Amino acid sequence: MWQIGAVTHNDIDTLIGDWLTLKEAAEPLGVSPNRIKQLIRENRMMGVTRGGELSIPAAFLDGDDLVKGLSGTLTLLSDAGFSHEEALRWLFTPDESLPGTPIQAMREKRGTEVRRRAQSMAF
Repeated sequence: MWQIGAVTHNDIDTLIGDWLTLKEAAEPLGVSPNRIKQLIRENRMMGVTRGGELSIPAAFLDGDDLVKGLSGTLTLLSDAGFSHEEALRWLFTPDESLPGTPIQAMREKRGTEVRRRAQSMAF
């Protein structure tokens, strides 16, 4: 499951910024909070337990849908041996060569380059 244990590092909160509860994430997608849990189980998004509650990064949503390519990118990072915490850090850490963060690039429809980078790390 794309879920890591309780987040104890404030730097992850600083990198990610805004978080959504299951209910907050479900609303714009027009689904139930249980569907969000299912998406996490299906590796289509990543959830983190924060303060005893499962949360997801707000940046994973693009209006009323998930960011295009998120699921595939999460799979590539897993295949590259990234832990869930490492995957979150990679997605939200600025990369001068993109520019911006990988999740920003994906939100700006520049996901091909992000996935290319994630895929190259697997080899």
